[in-house]
Amino acid sequence: MDEKTEALRDIFIDATGSDTVTERQEETPGSLAGGDDTVPDARLAGLVATMRERFEFRSGLSDETLVGVLRGFFDGGTDADLAASLGLSEREAFDARMDLHLVTDADRTPVDDAVRRLVVDGADLDDCLEAVDADPGTVRRAYRVVESEMAARRASHRFRDEFADLLSDEDIATRLASDARRDGLEDATEDLETDVSL
Repeated sequence: MDEKTEALRDIFIDATGSDTVTERQEETPGSLAGGDDTVPDARLAGLVATMRERFEFRSGLSDETLVGVLRGFFDGGTDADLAASLGLSEREAFDARMDLHLVTDADRTPVDDAVRRLVVDGADLDDCLEAVDADPGTVRRAYRVVESEMAARRASHRFRDEFADLLSDEDIATRLASDARRDGLEDATEDLETDVSL
């Protein structure tokens, strides 16, 4: 050991009170992704309750049922699966997902853009039903999707991202991330000049 190394060793011993530089390895808690059984319902219910304080929930379901919707969704369940397992109608399952900001590409319809433009201009559901030339059920569904996406954007996608962190495997997290980031800005940026020379 040369003089510098010895001096550093002495400083280390003085500072730490030990001449050991390794720590015992302890088992780490691990990742919650893929292990949703380890996530307590109370933690999920707490997030749902926080959402309920910030946003108007249209489904009217209890926090406990909404936790069931979360678990079923992140297990890959469709609205039909959620309805069957939780004793709901498919519409209730859909409304619950929208309350929880769980919009997927499959929820989107060709009338979404027309509905989104109206909602951004302050239109309510009745205005959309009157203005959009489409089946009323399709317009209602599009309105809920747009409403959910706008609420998620106002919250910076915080809640959906937290649910994904707690409950999802990588495939579903990726699906949600890509689905969630479609925010209607494509139209606004479509004609932007991007060929800029510096």
